[in-house]
Amino acid sequence: MNSIKLLVLVFVIGFSQIILAQNTPKEEDYYRITKVPTPEGVLVEGGGVLVLPDGTVAVCTRRGDVWIIENPTMSNGYPSKFIKFASGLHEPLGLAYRNGAIYTAQRGELTKLVDTDGDRIADVYETVYAWPLSTHYHEYSFGPVLTPDGDFFVTTNVAFGAEEWWRGESRVPWRGWTMKITEDGQMEPWATGMRSPAGYGLIDGELFYTDNQGDWQGSGALWHVPKGAFTGHPAGLKWAKHKDSPINFTEKDFYSKIDIRQVKKDGRYVKPENIMDEEDPDFKYEMKAHFPQLQLPAVILPHGILGISNSEVKVDETGGKFGPFTGQVLVGDMGQSKIMRVVLEKVKGEYQGVAFDFRSGFQSGVMRIDFDNNGNLFVGETNRGWGSAGTTNSGLEFVTWTGRVPFEMKIVKSMPDGFEIEFTKPVDKNSAEDLDSYSGKSYIYKYHAAYGSPQTNLETINIKGVKVSDDGCKVRVVTDNLRPFYVHEITLNGVKEKESGNLILHPTLYYTLNNIAEGDKLALSELSTKRSSSLKKKVVKKKPQVSKKVAAKKNPVLTDAQVQPLLTNNTCVACHHKEKRLVGPSFKAIAKRKYSNEKIVELIYNPQPKNWPEYATPMAPMPQVPKDQALKIAAWINALK
Repeated sequence: MNSIKLLVLVFVIGFSQIILAQNTPKEEDYYRITKVPTPEGVLVEGGGVLVLPDGTVAVCTRRGDVWIIENPTMSNGYPSKFIKFASGLHEPLGLAYRNGAIYTAQRGELTKLVDTDGDRIADVYETVYAWPLSTHYHEYSFGPVLTPDGDFFVTTNVAFGAEEWWRGESRVPWRGWTMKITEDGQMEPWATGMRSPAGYGLIDGELFYTDNQGDWQGSGALWHVPKGAFTGHPAGLKWAKHKDSPINFTEKDFYSKIDIRQVKKDGRYVKPENIMDEEDPDFKYEMKAHFPQLQLPAVILPHGILGISNSEVKVDETGGKFGPFTGQVLVGDMGQSKIMRVVLEKVKGEYQGVAFDFRSGFQSGVMRIDFDNNGNLFVGETNRGWGSAGTTNSGLEFVTWTGRVPFEMKIVKSMPDGFEIEFTKPVDKNSAEDLDSYSGKSYIYKYHAAYGSPQTNLETINIKGVKVSDDGCKVRVVTDNLRPFYVHEITLNGVKEKESGNLILHPTLYYTLNNIAEGDKLALSELSTKRSSSLKKKVVKKKPQVSKKVAAKKNPVLTDAQVQPLLTNNTCVACHHKEKRLVGPSFKAIAKRKYSNEKIVELIYNPQPKNWPEYATPMAPMPQVPKDQALKIAAWINALK
C-alpha cells in the first residue's frame, strides 16, 4: 500500500470515528435541561417545588422563603418574574396546594399560607399541627403529601447520638415517623422505620417514600407505606408503646432478635463497621419472619449507582407530553444530581419492580420535582449539608422532552423463569438472540447498625436463553437462579435497535424481586441459546517478543481509558472525579495523601470518613470490588501525583 492510499485510509477511519462519536445518542438528545435564571440576591435552595393551577411555580427555599414564579419557562422570550409569597419559615422542605392555600412542612410544624387579598403575598400563616424538636441539625421534616381524602402526610428525620454520633435516634416524639394530619389539626401516627425520608409521593393513591442509605439502611430505596408499616430503622420504635401507635412491637423486642452493635472500647463507644467476610450477616427479609410489620423495599436503588441520597417521588401523568414513559415513577437524587425511572408491579399482593437511570447533569442536588400542564418537569435543587455532583449549591431548572423517542427498556416484568423486557422501539433480532449481549448478577444488602452495606452474596445470573417477540418489541430473558429479596442487575450490552443499530441509551436494569411470579415457564426449545463468541474461530497466534524493559513491569499502570471501565463498573465514578470534587474527593486529591496501593485497597473495603471530615456523605464499604481490580485502580490513582 503506497503512502497516499495509507493517508486516505487513516483519514477515512478517523473521520468515521468522529461521525460515530457525534451520532452516539446522549440523554440531552431526548430530554433537555433549562436553567431558570434567578434575580440577583435570590438563592433558590429548592426544598419544595409545586406547579399551581394557574401555571405559575411555587418554590420554597431552605432559607425560609416561598417564591411564586410567573412565566417560569420564559415563554415568548419574556423573563420569569419572582414574587416573594412568604418568608421567615424554618427550613421548609415541601409544598402542597388546596382550595387556594399553600401548605408547607417546616422543621416543627405543618403550616398553611393564605393570600387573602390577591396580591400574591401570604397574609395568613396558620399552624395546622406542631411537633417537638430537640434542635439537632438533622431533624428535617418533609412534606406535606396531600392525600385523596384531603389529609396530609409528613415524614421526619431522626437525629444522631452525642457520643454515638453515627447512630440515628428519635429524641422527641415522632422523629423517624410518618404522620397523617387533618386540616383541623388532628395527628395520627401512621408508620415508622424512617431514617432520612427525604422523598415522598402518592402512587395510585397510596403513599410511597424514599429513604437514604445509612445505619440500618444498606441502600437507598422506594418503599410502599401502608398504615402500621415499619420500614427498617429502629429509632422510631422508642414511641411504639404510645396509645396511638399502630406498631405492635418495641425497641426491646427488636434488639432481642438482632445485634445492636453497641460496643465500648477504652470507655468509649466504637462506631460499628462492616464486617469483612462475615459468615452469617442479617438480612431484612429474615427479620420479617419475626416482625410481620417490617416492610421490605418495593424497589432498591443500588447505592452509588442509582443515587446516594434519594429524594422526590413523582408519577408521570402528562399523557405523553414528557415522552414514552407515562404512568411511570421518577425519583430524584441529591448526591448524584440526577433522576431515575421506576416501574412498579404487584406480584402476590406486594409491590416490586425495576429501576433505570434516566437523566443526569443537573447543576445541583435534585430535591423536588413537579410537572406543569405542558409536560415540563421542574426541578428544585440544593446540596447544603449533603454535597452533590452538581456544579452549584442550589438552583431551579426544568426538563423538556425534545420529541425524540430514545431506544430504552420501557418496562420489565417478573416471570416465573426470569424477566420480560419491553422496549420503546423494536430490537435487532440477531443481537437480541445472542446470549453474549446479556450479563448480570444478583446481590443483597446487609441489615446492620453499620453505615450502609456492600453488595453481598453476589452471584452471576445464568442466562439460559432468550425469546424475541415477533414484532421485536419484547424479549423474554430466562434464567435458572432467581433469588427472592435480591436485586437482579442485568446489562444488555449488545442489544441493538433494529432501525438505527444503536445500543440502548441506559443498558442496565435493576429489578428488586420480592416474589417470583407464577405462570408457565418457557420450554428450552422455544429459546435462542446461541452465543456469537462460540462461533468465532480460535486463532493460535505466535507469542510476541517482549522487551526486557516491558517484561520487568509486572503491573503496569493503566491509562485513563483502560481504568475507566473499572471505575464505572465498580461505581467509583458515582462519587469521584479525576480532577474535581464531587460527593467525595477527586482522585488527584486522594493521590496527594500518599497512601500505598495496599492502603487504598484497604480504604475501599473499609472507608474511614474521619480522614475526610470536610465531606458530608460518608463512603460506604465496597468489599465487593475484586482485589486485583482494586489494586489496579489504586496504582492508577497513585500515578496521578
